[in-house]
Amino acid sequence: MDQLSERQRSPNVQQRGFRVHAPLVDSVSCYCKVDAGFKTVAGARKFVPGSKICIQPDINPHAHKSKNRRHERTRVQPPLLPGLPDDLAITCLTRVPRADHNKLRLVSKRWSHLLSNNYFYSLRKTLGMAEEWLYVFKRDRDGRNSWHAFDPVYQIWQPLPPIPMEYSEVLGFGCAVLSGCNLYLFGGKDPLKGSMCRTIFYNARTNRWRKGPDMLRRRHLFGSCVINNCLYVAGGEYEGVHRALRTAEVYDPNRRRWSFISDMSTALMGPFIGVVHNGKWILKGVGDHREVLSEVYTPETNTWMSISDGMIAGWRNPSISMNGSLYALDCRDGCKIRVYEEDTNSWKRFIDSKVHLGSSPALEAAAVVNLNGKLCIIRNNMSISLVDVSSPDQELESNPHLWENIAGKGHIKTLFTNLWSSLAGRNGQKSHIVHCQVLVA
Repeated sequence: MDQLSERQRSPNVQQRGFRVHAPLVDSVSCYCKVDAGFKTVAGARKFVPGSKICIQPDINPHAHKSKNRRHERTRVQPPLLPGLPDDLAITCLTRVPRADHNKLRLVSKRWSHLLSNNYFYSLRKTLGMAEEWLYVFKRDRDGRNSWHAFDPVYQIWQPLPPIPMEYSEVLGFGCAVLSGCNLYLFGGKDPLKGSMCRTIFYNARTNRWRKGPDMLRRRHLFGSCVINNCLYVAGGEYEGVHRALRTAEVYDPNRRRWSFISDMSTALMGPFIGVVHNGKWILKGVGDHREVLSEVYTPETNTWMSISDGMIAGWRNPSISMNGSLYALDCRDGCKIRVYEEDTNSWKRFIDSKVHLGSSPALEAAAVVNLNGKLCIIRNNMSISLVDVSSPDQELESNPHLWENIAGKGHIKTLFTNLWSSLAGRNGQKSHIVHCQVLVA
């Protein structure tokens, strides 16, 4: 019995009907010294199950040590700024102007990772260092789309990465901002593919474009807005046919999902005038027979309702809701502003710049947004006006900062551009603005 037990414990003894295998070696180690006759992995695994292919002629006794050393090197990182702890270095970097952030990303991988982190920009916002930039999408005479970013601090146009190819020639697409730093492009009509449901977005913090979930319905020339950081889309046209849509949908960035909402009472298509006022989405467009129609959407009840009152009758585009008041431009170059009075259900003259630029297509006001608490008017020639609507009782003569005309690309160049665009406007519009948004970073 003792001899039999010794035979059973011996690894090299074969018994009846089966073969006792050799003990398994470490899977990290090689099996080249087990048997030189095994030239294939399969053949070696028959004798040494679980072993891996060997990439070295001999077993490296320091294999595990090199891995530990590699982990140790990753744990010890150089400081962001030599001589300062990282928390103090981050506080210093948050005070660097936004225009220099692209240069900071090139310093090191740690700096690049820091400037792509939400913590860095939330700290800038807490310290009051966050900057708002104006982003403008233009369409030229050849049907190509381009975009530009205006820095109000230095009053210059900053470079941007190229617009994605799928939106380089798209017509009638939507544009909106979610979470303050993500700019979304969605829908539109491709010259070759027709109406699209595609969605892409640009992150101002990482300075990159990414793909988002597609819309549920293909559409172009539709209305869109943002309420409670959710993107709403309604109406529009489909597949190039002049057929208005009634469907509407909403995108929740937290769930990264589109979902349908209640259909509109009447089908609407562009050109649209839309604004979010008092938590409701007011939309004005045209129907199948080119008649002017308007509806209002209430998110709390998920209902649409047709409206027709004094506000709709005198409502012109562009318009914006700021500080609980609804403003609209009253002339082609945007040098006059009106405000809606709910008591009288009518529009009243609000402020006049006293300086009118002209009525050429290049000088036409294309959009109005809220930039740093001021009403910002953007024209097709890229000139900008900032209006302080918080103090309307002051006179322009006594307060020159109440209405500021900013030459986006330099005063001399803008004056030449205005003159040339006025002359060229007789033969047609060279380019025009299709969307304007504000991103914070």
